[in-house]
Formats: sequence, C-alpha cells, structure tokens
Amino acid sequence: MKNKLKVLRAERDWSQADLAENLNVSRQTVNAIETGKYDPSLPLAFQIAKLFGKKIEEIFEPDKK
Repeated sequence: MKNKLKVLRAERDWSQADLAENLNVSRQTVNAIETGKYDPSLPLAFQIAKLFGKKIEEIFEPDKK
C-alpha cells in the first residue's frame, strides 16, 4: 500500500517520534508504515486520517497491480 504519511509529517515539521507520540504507537511502527513494510490497521488508519484532517483514501492507496 502506498501512502503520503512522510509528506504529511514533513509538512508539519514532525519527526517520526513526534508522529508516533501523537498516534500512541512506536517510532518503528511509523517508519514501517512510511516505508510500506507494514499496513496500518483500520482503526490506526482512521486515527492517522483524523490527525491530519484528511480522508483515509487521501493518505493511503492500494498498490496498482
């Protein structure tokens, strides 16, 4: 799954640790989501979207096959 998490985080001048703290997850989780190694759970995806004031589909999109 592709995502715009790194761009959104950079726009707010947040480190991965800052975002992790806001989401109540580890920095490693944020890194894994940003690099596409891990897809967030649906509740976490909703939490991310709410934090950035966007719809889930504005942040995450499935890989095109």
